[in-house]
Amino acid sequence: MAFQIAHTPTLAATIGLLVLLFIPSSVQAQSQEEEAVVAAVQHLFDAMAARDTLAARAVLLPEGRFYSIRDSDDGPLVGSTTHREFLDQLTMPGADWLERLWNPTVLIHGRMGVVWAEYDFHRDGAFSHCGVDAFSLFKTADGWKIAGTTYTVEPTGCKESPLK
Repeated sequence: MAFQIAHTPTLAATIGLLVLLFIPSSVQAQSQEEEAVVAAVQHLFDAMAARDTLAARAVLLPEGRFYSIRDSDDGPLVGSTTHREFLDQLTMPGADWLERLWNPTVLIHGRMGVVWAEYDFHRDGAFSHCGVDAFSLFKTADGWKIAGTTYTVEPTGCKESPLK
């Protein structure tokens, strides 16, 4: 006895339609989360430019840290600043800061996200350095928060920024 599924083309079309209906919504949800993760980083950059500690505090986990690495004549230099120390620096008068990133790569797994992107940094309107930023974030009840940042400091050999 042979078994056949009636209306096979209709079944295949129905399955295909269901796949098309569900894929865009999941891709759209991922895209919205990616945008939210990058927006948290941009929020920090905007707070830095405005020297706004309240805005910066809103996206930084208090226990977090910044780590930098730069080359020197004596070899690589690693620097470290807590988020609290960084916030203290924002309260002090000083040079205007502008940091810009482009073409971010965003990875998300549940409540954990990573942003990896090239950046440039300007002090008082003049180019200072470029490099790569890597932000680790967690999604809390209050939204995406930066848990830690690692970045390179490269004063020379920078690619031209696509940002004008």
